[in-house]
Amino acid sequence: MSAGSITDVAGVLVGHHHRIGDGWATGVTAVLAPPGTVGGVDVRGGGPGTRETDLLDPSNLVEHVDAVLLCGGSAYGLAAADGAMRWLAERGRGFRVGAAAHEVVPIVPAAVLFDLPMGSWLNVPDASFGSAASAASAASAASAQPPAEGSVGAGAGATAGRLKGGVGTASTVLGTMLGTVLDTGHTVGAVVAANPAGEVIDPATGLPWLPWVAADLGLVPPDPAQVRAAAAAAPPGSSLNTTIGVVATDAALTKAQCRRLAMVAHDGLARAVRPAHSLFDGDTVFALATGTAAAPDGPVAVNALCAAAADVFATAVVRGVLAATSVAGVPAYRDRYPSAFSPRSIQRG
Repeated sequence: MSAGSITDVAGVLVGHHHRIGDGWATGVTAVLAPPGTVGGVDVRGGGPGTRETDLLDPSNLVEHVDAVLLCGGSAYGLAAADGAMRWLAERGRGFRVGAAAHEVVPIVPAAVLFDLPMGSWLNVPDASFGSAASAASAASAASAQPPAEGSVGAGAGATAGRLKGGVGTASTVLGTMLGTVLDTGHTVGAVVAANPAGEVIDPATGLPWLPWVAADLGLVPPDPAQVRAAAAAAPPGSSLNTTIGVVATDAALTKAQCRRLAMVAHDGLARAVRPAHSLFDGDTVFALATGTAAAPDGPVAVNALCAAAADVFATAVVRGVLAATSVAGVPAYRDRYPSAFSPRSIQRG
């Protein structure tokens, strides 16, 4: 399967805004959804920081989501959603509550990760970060380039075990991925801000835990001396971490089916990170279904979408770590294991 990006799901846009340096190492990633997108969420970590997740319960009123924000700054970073809401409201996007064009309430679920030790403690995202990331997502529509990966947006201050974390993305079309038993033609993509307390890289090999991800991304076993040196390194910062992300599909799904998509995407997180879903992580996955393609034909097709969601989420977690660059003295994968990169390995970011 091609690594791809979440923007391969037609209509889904991604934008980043961050500050790095002068006491800053944090940011926001905005995922802008096309009108009519259905949303869901599943929270597995023991220390989540979230906004509007109750609204996404299938039993509650609102069906559609305008954007999802992935934010640094711990709970402080939830303020970024205020800026995204205002940006969307100025463009008439939101749940209509009155007759006038501006009488809307934008639906912007959000989740945060813990990156406070990477900069000065209260240098955190505010509403201006949310509006800037939203504007960047809209501007990206004019570009044919996939979203930037690595130490950008919500991944600016992320760490992953002993290494620098970051933003990663991936996609697939059902029928082309490893193990797919049903060719529906639907696209499934994910974008992840990988900031786990656990390890994404096996310290015994210097490669991701999942061999097929390493092979798909063109990694080769790194030099044993690099592996030994990296295994002896102490993890940076705090054990208070979190991996947050969005999985999206062009299939027409209900809110309940979106929630299932998010639930199974967590399997990809658990495959890519060891350990995952700890008391110290706030692991949260949102799901978006744009409905630009047909609804899946029965539960077997829904199950195939869920299986694809787990695989692209796992790949996106790994890509976020591979694409990261060093920030605030925290080494990146490419610093610790430079010999692992073959000519076709991931290099964008």
